[in-house]
Amino acid sequence: MMTERVNKNMIIADMLQIDPGIAPILMASGMHCIGCPSAQGESLDEAAMVHGLNADELVETVNKYLEKK
Repeated sequence: MMTERVNKNMIIADMLQIDPGIAPILMASGMHCIGCPSAQGESLDEAAMVHGLNADELVETVNKYLEKK
């Protein structure tokens, strides 16, 4: 079975549908507004930019989490 992967162009709501366990990872990185309706419609890249985070590092962290499942 192939593990799903995320990329920085994915919408946050779509990422959370892949695995709700992604939310704590994003919140721990400083995205405390994950539950906000407007945040759900942003891409990971857009949200990372707003929060001054590196989207590529977040993608790597989330994908490592997904690979371990």
